[in-house]
Amino acid sequence: MMDQKRVVIQWDELMLGGVGAAVAGFFTNPLDVIKTRIQLQGELQARGHYQVHYRNVFHGFYQMARNESFVSLQKGFVPAIWFQFLMNGCRFGLYQVCDNLQLTRNNKGDVIFYRSIICGVGSGMIGSFIGSPFYLVKTHLQSQSESSIAVGHQHKHTSMMGGFRSIYQQNGVKGLWRGSVASMTRVSVGGSIQLTSFATVKTYLDKKQWIDVDSWYGTLLSAMIGSCFVVVSMTPFDVISTRLYNQPVDPKSGKGQLYRGIMDCMFKIFRTEGILGFYKGFGASFLRLGPHTLLSIFFWQLFRKEYLLYFKQQDQNS
Repeated sequence: MMDQKRVVIQWDELMLGGVGAAVAGFFTNPLDVIKTRIQLQGELQARGHYQVHYRNVFHGFYQMARNESFVSLQKGFVPAIWFQFLMNGCRFGLYQVCDNLQLTRNNKGDVIFYRSIICGVGSGMIGSFIGSPFYLVKTHLQSQSESSIAVGHQHKHTSMMGGFRSIYQQNGVKGLWRGSVASMTRVSVGGSIQLTSFATVKTYLDKKQWIDVDSWYGTLLSAMIGSCFVVVSMTPFDVISTRLYNQPVDPKSGKGQLYRGIMDCMFKIFRTEGILGFYKGFGASFLRLGPHTLLSIFFWQLFRKEYLLYFKQQDQNS
């Protein structure tokens, strides 16, 4: 009986991680929209040779509210939530399963850095691959704007399902996973650092007994420290992913018209936009990733704590 209940908990780790990230996505999607547009602004153009529609995050909010509407700040919301649920459900859930099975720790309960990295990378890549079609359509919808402030290629989808249908009709199932390699790289880099730093800091604070690591403020502090490392390491890969996902596609061959792949995109950005091109949208990424990391891990740990408490009470009652 206990073995069966343990299996249920292992599977439910995926659901708890996904729900936590989806709730966080509700609050941070507007920043994701601004980030996407800033990353596409001045694509493959040297600084000073293109019109700057979005000077920073706050100017981006103003421009969208003035030229579109406040509702436009939630563009791509539906695929964004599905992506967060699927990607982080796997990423958080599978990482927690590894932690539950003591694959990330030694006999004393200390986090083993390289094992934690491997588990973080593996869970992130799986989650990113599964959720990639939703990230693709999310990027297309978020970049759609009025012509006066348009940046990047403008796809003509009217909804998430309309986007899936259009991409499938043109490029088949393979087209739905276009750019997935870049997304897997992006998430594995950021995810491994996020989860590893979170687990390491939490273990350290627990040993020092400075605060209650299972409390809401203990979780928030551990997540805050992790988010600082995530933004610096993840932004260049985030820019590359956005460019690869949003580029126009040849309807016959199904290949991107601007970039052949990750390395080609990296080379072209460096050659035309310089090293700072990889950090476009850094401010928006920081403002988004910080709160999103905090909220994702906070809700994940909160839901997980409440679920395990309920599960324990049910076990005692039976």
